[in-house]
Amino acid sequence: MTSSDADPHSPAPSRTLHAVLTVFLPFSAGYFLSYVYRNVNAVIAPRLIEDLGLSAGDLGLLTAAYFLAFAAFQIPLGVLLDRYGPRRVQATLFLAAAAGAGIFAIGESRDLLLLGRALIGLGVAGGLMSSFKAITIWFPPARWPLVNGCFLASGGLGAIAATEPVELLLGLTDWRGLFLGLCVASVGVSLLIATVVPEAPAAAKTNRLREALGQLRQVYADRLFWRLAPMGVFCSATSMAVLGLWAGPWLKDVGGLPPEGVARTLLAGAAAMALGSILTGGLADLLGRRGISLESVTGIGLLLFFFAQFMVVFGVDAGAAWPWVLYGLSAPFSMLIYPRLSRHFPLEYAGRANTALNLLVFLLAFTIQAAVGWVIDLWPQSGGGYPPAAYQAAMGGALAVQLAAYLWFLFAPRSGTAPAAVTR
Repeated sequence: MTSSDADPHSPAPSRTLHAVLTVFLPFSAGYFLSYVYRNVNAVIAPRLIEDLGLSAGDLGLLTAAYFLAFAAFQIPLGVLLDRYGPRRVQATLFLAAAAGAGIFAIGESRDLLLLGRALIGLGVAGGLMSSFKAITIWFPPARWPLVNGCFLASGGLGAIAATEPVELLLGLTDWRGLFLGLCVASVGVSLLIATVVPEAPAAAKTNRLREALGQLRQVYADRLFWRLAPMGVFCSATSMAVLGLWAGPWLKDVGGLPPEGVARTLLAGAAAMALGSILTGGLADLLGRRGISLESVTGIGLLLFFFAQFMVVFGVDAGAAWPWVLYGLSAPFSMLIYPRLSRHFPLEYAGRANTALNLLVFLLAFTIQAAVGWVIDLWPQSGGGYPPAAYQAAMGGALAVQLAAYLWFLFAPRSGTAPAAVTR
């Protein structure tokens, strides 16, 4: 069957299978790879410091460049997806990720690695949005929740692959060889998407950038958005910044673990976060049917996240995996802010509200990941690492900001009017 024969809204099993093979799997491969890129520096951080003489601030800045480039591209991404379709946009972007991985592999200075990491962030910036766009085009609406859930699981697998499997690969090659492999894999994903994914139906080629910016302004003027957003943004951004980088150095310097122990604990945390994403959604759905609001579930769940961070900040049972398992299980509660905002805004603003929140999350992830490194650098290295007090100050500061946002969530005025429509 040719791509032109496939009706994306037909539930016929043969057509669904065709969509799985030609749409779901190619885009899932890209999303898997984007999570490997996001989290891999947590494992290779000690090698980067040793080989290139990087400070903690250098390490935080170059790793966080991923988030800055990712965030900067979110608004034009939506316009490009509407104009050119997910196949063309995603295939092109992954060539940028390949270029970034190649530069990172051969870079001999912090600035070259910074450029490479930023190109990687740009290249994977469309991993989620382009895939969701493709799913809505090529799968019947009745299958969207199932397909989206399975797709998100591929990102969790990528986070897991960026831990102990990467450490095992580093027994066969160095971090430069690893990134050369990621460069080749990115080219492969680009070619796979370009050659296998069907062409999307022609879309109206209108300039929607001004409209998108106007909708963002209205979302950012909403009072309920600003009651919920600080808590959701700071908690999500902190978990990205820590699990994507600083958990690795913390486990080495504070936990005293060898490289294989660091990778094993990161694997447990990543697996817990993938499981937590599923459990959080299921729990919210179950409690919602019993009359408990999303805001209540979010607020209670995040208390567990704060407890896990407290254990990390004060080094309680520092060599054990359980604090990081609890960290991974509870961090996804911050993501419940997204469906809460989707319910608040009218349908035509729901996607833009999530984009507005996502933009802030990735900007703050960049800021926190870099700032943690700058704070740690205030302490001198000793014995090839930084003292626990350095991590306590940096991660404790991030926790303090989250707690302040949580108090704002609890006590700020609860009124808020969605733009141009009655809230739902």
